[in-house]
Amino acid sequence: MNRVIFSALLSHWLRHKVQFVTLFLGLALATALWSGVQSINAQARTSYDDAAGSIGQRGYDKLVSENGVSLDDFVRLRRMGYLVSPELEGLLAVGADRVQLTGFDPLTSPPRVGMASLDEQGLFAFLSDQGLVLASPETVKTLTAFWGDDGPIVQVSAEVPIGQALTDVTTAQSLLNAEYLSALVIAPDQPFGLPPITDLDGYAVIPAQGTGDLAQLTDSFHLNLTAFGLLSFAVGLFIVQSAIGLAFEQRRSTFRTLRAMGIGLKRLVTLLAVELGLIALLAGLVGIVLGYGIAAALLPGVAGTLRGLYGAAVSGDLSFDPVWAISGLAMTMAGAAVAGAQALWRVVRMPILAPALPRAWAMSSARTLRLQAFAGLGLLGFSGILAIWGSGLIAGFACLASLLIGAAIVLPPITNAVLKMAGKLPRSPLGQWTVADTRQQVPALSLALMALLLALSANVGVATMVGSFRATFVGWLDQRLAAEIYVTARTPQEAEDIRRFAAPRTTAALPIWSVEATLLEQNVDIYGIIDHPTYRDNWPLLQATEDVWDEISTGQGVLVNEQFARRNGITVGNTLSVTDTWPLPVVGIYSDYGNPHGQLITALAPLESRFPNRPKLRYAYRIAPDQAGELARDIREKFNLPASAVVNQSDVKKMSLRVFDQTFLVTGALNFLTLGVASFALLTSLLTLSTMRLPQLAPVWSLGITTKALSKIESWRSLALAVFTWILSIPVGLALAWVLLSIVNVEAFGWKLPMYLFPTDWFRLGVLAVLAAAVACFWPIYRLRRLPSAQLLRVFSNER
Repeated sequence: MNRVIFSALLSHWLRHKVQFVTLFLGLALATALWSGVQSINAQARTSYDDAAGSIGQRGYDKLVSENGVSLDDFVRLRRMGYLVSPELEGLLAVGADRVQLTGFDPLTSPPRVGMASLDEQGLFAFLSDQGLVLASPETVKTLTAFWGDDGPIVQVSAEVPIGQALTDVTTAQSLLNAEYLSALVIAPDQPFGLPPITDLDGYAVIPAQGTGDLAQLTDSFHLNLTAFGLLSFAVGLFIVQSAIGLAFEQRRSTFRTLRAMGIGLKRLVTLLAVELGLIALLAGLVGIVLGYGIAAALLPGVAGTLRGLYGAAVSGDLSFDPVWAISGLAMTMAGAAVAGAQALWRVVRMPILAPALPRAWAMSSARTLRLQAFAGLGLLGFSGILAIWGSGLIAGFACLASLLIGAAIVLPPITNAVLKMAGKLPRSPLGQWTVADTRQQVPALSLALMALLLALSANVGVATMVGSFRATFVGWLDQRLAAEIYVTARTPQEAEDIRRFAAPRTTAALPIWSVEATLLEQNVDIYGIIDHPTYRDNWPLLQATEDVWDEISTGQGVLVNEQFARRNGITVGNTLSVTDTWPLPVVGIYSDYGNPHGQLITALAPLESRFPNRPKLRYAYRIAPDQAGELARDIREKFNLPASAVVNQSDVKKMSLRVFDQTFLVTGALNFLTLGVASFALLTSLLTLSTMRLPQLAPVWSLGITTKALSKIESWRSLALAVFTWILSIPVGLALAWVLLSIVNVEAFGWKLPMYLFPTDWFRLGVLAVLAAAVACFWPIYRLRRLPSAQLLRVFSNER
């Protein structure tokens, strides 16, 4: 019996194949976007776990010497019992290109990214006389083309960044023609009983550059991806909801017949749920495959973003993880259950002899619209409450969710109210019918329009946020990177030699010198600066006293970055104990975008007197901009410094903006995909609606209005609804951008960004919305224009 009933239910999909495709693709697309985002996040977090198990070299102190460190020093210190490992960094000339080469000893070095791909045979080759070089696929091509068969063996390692290469320290010395090492890496745990390594004569210790907890630093990035994944999933569920609702409405006569034949309500509902579950399962499996493809396409961009922003070595190759696949299937089943719950509930409440007249959709009553309006306004009010009194990142995203869902729910009542007022404008009977018929279509199109509103609002909001961020970021870079050249030496003596070499060609050498300290139970970097117009004329201050730079230059004040100030409620005029015996008033707060850590700035001399014996390795040089490139090249070649150690201002800005643009590549792609899914939702709604609207169109056609004229009315109506939705999406999107900039960004990163408006982007998005509506209504309009007269006449022979 169950098999017969089930076949009767499935026969509906055989008669309505487009409807089945709509339901199936809606679930598959929603699952694809969600599972794709989750697979990217899972891959990144796996890389973080690997990095936590094998800490990169930035996490270790390094031993340097003014006279240079050699392999003999390494051997001597190892024999003394100190756990050190040699390291050599240099710029390798490969034809017209330059590759940053790092040499190390794999037997004594702490774990390094890229070494996990080496097996026993590879390690033997790594230590052989010929040598082995590990590099990214792009860099391998460059090295292979240059060396041919004469150089070391070259092997691909996807974990090594582009433009860099790893090899054994002796191979690096040969390739770089270097006599001395760059440094000796110091293991954190030294044998008991040895004198502190900092007490060794002739050596200096360079403190480690802490990377922080990658998972914690990138939480906001991954939370943003998850939020967009959920938004895309929700838009996909609108398609599913509309398809399920229409299918259940069309099968009312089937349900009535089955119930009249004695089929129990419980059995009918159970079989309907099983039917929906099977469709969701199949669609979920297809969606996971599509999501894997989306993730594989987006992951290289995400990996580059995380590497550039946070120094996180995330592999660009995607590995399959059953966890995110299972979570994707679970989301699909849950989404299908949510989308089908209302339809199943209506089956439960339907009387056995309920009328079986097919209808496109249940027309919303005035009471339902009022309830929907109150629910939407309530969510918008709740969003406002969270915006004013909420705190924390979760509250920020809850504010976003309430804003978007509330705006979507309010859309149908607003549209209905506007159409009701517009019904008084046209004087011709055809115009009045057009407006009235549009009001009748609103309930059927509401889900598609809500999906379109969400997609357009997300595009407006994210575009405004990214544009504001970029405009602020460019101006901030111009202020912070006022010097033309930035140089990082390997030893204090080398730094002094570079300063003397550059002195005749530069107007100033500004030391970039800092110490690490603990302040208010937080690790902070304290920078010392000299009194120079570079800081007075360019430094981006958000708040400051009237004589801020005079107070800084005399060591009578301190500047703090915005992140540290917000976290600790610090304002100008507060006093900070930089050390136990060194209290200083806060004379200014400055913007420090991209830095998650606390930072302070004060005068160099008093800071240096309290933290002696700290090497000065970094300097910023002022020079005519047109001469900066030549001087940077001369310093690199004379002192054999890696490319990263000598950079000019323009290079830093280009790199920073490239990283910035890469950062929002993924969100831009997800925005595009979400808009595509919303367009598909509009298409499917118009398609299904076009087959159900003959009872409304036939009487008008019988009065002399041709199908050509009706198709024009239908197309203009669809475009008008899309334009109306776009107009409403602008204030919703701007509110979304404000929440992102003023709430989420502050909670996630600790800084607040000004908000800029970009009307050109709004109109460009409006054009896209109109194009999406035009594409969506093309096929229904085409079918209407080719509709046979006999099919329209047949309407009058039915019981309608």
